[in-house]
Amino acid sequence: QVQLVESGGGLVQAGDSLRLSCTVSGGTFSSYAMGWGRQAPGKEREFVAAINWSGSSTFYADSVKGRFTISRDNVKNTLYLEMNSLKPEDTAGYYCAVVRSGIIRTTSLKEYTYWGQGTQVTVSS
Repeated sequence: QVQLVESGGGLVQAGDSLRLSCTVSGGTFSSYAMGWGRQAPGKEREFVAAINWSGSSTFYADSVKGRFTISRDNVKNTLYLEMNSLKPEDTAGYYCAVVRSGIIRTTSLKEYTYWGQGTQVTVSS
């Protein structure tokens, strides 16, 4: 059974940075495309960023492009999301997942599976 555990969230001020981590166990992490989604209260979960199995290709939502960086360490079985220049509208629960299809250049979350429990990011103005 594949399990994903996110960490690194917290309460920060606008303009600050955070790095989220997602540790994967029970599967072959190095073969998975991975992604991050986020969900604010009362809103649907939305796509944030995705990365292919090797880390050579990434894709971002327009709202985070240039501020967030997705990366991975296939030795440590860990996915990362570096978030800079945070804004109050980035406040949400952040979740990592396996991209079942391996296709990362889409904002659809339809093929995302094995979601973690999430980590909360709150950005104050």
